[in-house]
Amino acid sequence: MKKILPRSSALIRRRASRFITSLAIILSTVLIVTLSTDVGSIMTVTGSPSSPQGNSMIILAWNDLGMHCYNNDFQDLAILPPYNTLWAQVIQVGDPPKNVTSGITVEYSFPENTSSAGKTNFWTYAQQLFGVSLQPNIGLTGKGLSGTMDLEGDHYVARGIPLTEFRDDSVDPVQAPYPYQLAQIVVKDAVSGVILAQTTVVAPVSSEMNCVNCHSDTGDATSRYPIAPQGRVAANILAIHDYLSQSQYPAGHTEALLSKRPVLCAECHPDNALGAPGIAGVSSLSNAMHKHHSGLEDITPDTDGCYNCHPGPETQCLRDVMSQEYSMTCVDCHGDIANVAENPEPWLNEPRCDNAKCHGEEVNLTQPLYRFSVGHGRLYCEGCHDSTHAIATSREPNDAIKFVNLQGHTGTLKSCETCHGVQPTASFVHKAVFPKIYLPVIGK
Repeated sequence: MKKILPRSSALIRRRASRFITSLAIILSTVLIVTLSTDVGSIMTVTGSPSSPQGNSMIILAWNDLGMHCYNNDFQDLAILPPYNTLWAQVIQVGDPPKNVTSGITVEYSFPENTSSAGKTNFWTYAQQLFGVSLQPNIGLTGKGLSGTMDLEGDHYVARGIPLTEFRDDSVDPVQAPYPYQLAQIVVKDAVSGVILAQTTVVAPVSSEMNCVNCHSDTGDATSRYPIAPQGRVAANILAIHDYLSQSQYPAGHTEALLSKRPVLCAECHPDNALGAPGIAGVSSLSNAMHKHHSGLEDITPDTDGCYNCHPGPETQCLRDVMSQEYSMTCVDCHGDIANVAENPEPWLNEPRCDNAKCHGEEVNLTQPLYRFSVGHGRLYCEGCHDSTHAIATSREPNDAIKFVNLQGHTGTLKSCETCHGVQPTASFVHKAVFPKIYLPVIGK
């Protein structure tokens, strides 16, 4: 193994600054648009509980993505860090219900997964990759495996939880992945500490990014090029990258990647998932990876083809009602790998539920992305329907726990009494009443 060379401290500071600033801009834009728009709903906008101990509360909670993946080894390269994000809205039951945003604290924990250090080598390389010195079990945003969720306008969020798919009680935890981890969310009175509500929600996570299928020492991708097998999958990828592209590396980044490990792919390739701008003229990480692998026989135009890289034959992250009851695949929404390779804004320009070929005018996304959109009563779509790729009813029993606790059965939250306490006399209005919002690159 070659010695890891020290990085420029200025470069590290610039990278960390860009990462934090880009995330802040994206999240602030979404938050401002959401809060400044009137949904015209029946729910009281926001406020504190009028009498916390005497009023029933419920929690709508979800992971922002249907699956968060991260590298299983960071010593050579990094695509994504451990970084789960939980959202919650706290509702005081009543007619009308109230979205509670003061007088409470919202806490999260993982009773079966209290530590990540020792289950991943992320902390060994975090300083070199992301320019931050982290204590074990603390993620890039300062969050740990338990803590307090932050109020962001009309909801609470714990962003950047450094979660792995390995529970504490396994004899050899890294040999027993459990991708549908369970988070416990508890609402307490801010003064007395009395528990007002609690729920259990899935935090999906997986390091099953299957580059090994082609990039092992004996894999067809490794043997196709005149490179020396490096003994590790990620190192083989870097060797191929150097062979194919080093003559095109941008100024200031001409050194062979194998000589500067660990490598953060987003140092050069723009990546909206990290809020990383990359280098001007370099294609986005998503575009580069999908374009390079487009046309390969192994990447069939279906979900199994996607599982060659995305989690994965074991994880099977696509588990939503569309896949389970209607046999839809990744390609039905995203198109094939060649289509994905042409996406001008990966992660920000994604399939919409109100597409004419899908639900059309039956629904109305209020943001460019489903996961940021709200509908009935200012509730987030994911609060009632669950996360992308896990839209209820999911294949995974863990995804159903919160729905059963709320309404007594699985599937989309649709019992009016859950929030209202009674059957309302007014007609149910599912979608928001204000105009749709699109990114400039998204067609209608």
